[in-house]
Amino acid sequence: MRINLPLRFGSTIKEYVLITIGLLIYVASWTTFLIPNQLVGGGVTGIATLIFYATGLPISISYLAFNIILIVIGLRTIGWKFGIKTIYGVIMTALAFQLIPRIIPQDLIQALALDNGKLISSLLGAAISGAGVGIAISQGGSTGGTDILAQIIGKYRNISPGRIMMSCDLVIIGSSFFISAEPTIGLKLAVVLYGYLIIGMFSYTVDTILSGTKRSVQYFIFSSKYQEIADRISTELQRGVTVITSQGWYTKSEQRVLLVIVRRTESNTIARIVKEIDKNAFISMASVSGVYGTGFETLKT
Repeated sequence: MRINLPLRFGSTIKEYVLITIGLLIYVASWTTFLIPNQLVGGGVTGIATLIFYATGLPISISYLAFNIILIVIGLRTIGWKFGIKTIYGVIMTALAFQLIPRIIPQDLIQALALDNGKLISSLLGAAISGAGVGIAISQGGSTGGTDILAQIIGKYRNISPGRIMMSCDLVIIGSSFFISAEPTIGLKLAVVLYGYLIIGMFSYTVDTILSGTKRSVQYFIFSSKYQEIADRISTELQRGVTVITSQGWYTKSEQRVLLVIVRRTESNTIARIVKEIDKNAFISMASVSGVYGTGFETLKT
C-alpha cells in the first residue's frame, strides 16, 4: 500500500493537470473565436453566452450560478454520481471565463477571429473547444451543465443522456434567433445555423479525441521464435503476452501463436521487436477499442 500510494497520488495530480489544461483550452476558444463574433454553442456555456449578449452579465457569473443550481438538485436526486471532478471542472471553467478574457490580446482576437468571419471562427472555435473538452473528459473531468441535467432526468425518465443533451443544445441555439443583435431575419437565421454547425463540429472533435486516447492494437504473431519475442515484449513494454496453441491446417503441425494487446503508440515497438528476432514471422494486426484491465481502461458501472 505504501508503494502504490505515491504512484496513485502522482496519477491523480496528472489527471487534474490535464483536466485544467483542457478546460483552459475550451474557455480560450470561446473567448477568442465564438464570443467576439456573437456566436452561440450548446450547454450551460451557451445559455450564459446568450445572457451575456442580452444583458452584459459576465459569462462566469451566470455559468457558475446555473451549475450551482444543477449541482444542488443533483446532490438531492442522484447523490455524488457526477463526481468531484465535475465540481472541480465547473469551478475551474468559471474562473477561466473570468480571467482569460483579460489575458488574450484584442489584436490577436481581431486577426484570428473577426478578420476571418463567422464561418471560419465557428469551425475553429468548435474544433479547439471540442479538443479541450475531449482532453478533460478523457481524464474523468467535465464542464457540468447539461451533463448533470441529463443524469437527473435519466433517473426519472427512460431517455438517453445523449438525446437530452442534444435537445437542450437545439433549444439553446434556437433561442439565439430572438436574442441576436443582427439587424435582419436572414442574419439572425445565419447565427442559428452557425450554432448548429458549432455543436456538430464540437461533438465530432470530442468523439475523435476520446476514441484516439482509448484506441489500442491487437496482434497475432506466428513465429517459431515465439518465446524470444514474448520475453522481449514483456521486458521492454511491460505488456502481457498470451500463448495460444494452434494447428496449421495445411501442414497439420502444431505451433504457438502470441496474442498481444498494446496501445497504438506502442505498435512500432512491437513491429521492431518482431523484425529483429524473426523477419519471416507472420503478423496480424487490428485496431480495437474498449480494452479494459491492467494497463488499459478501468471498467466503470
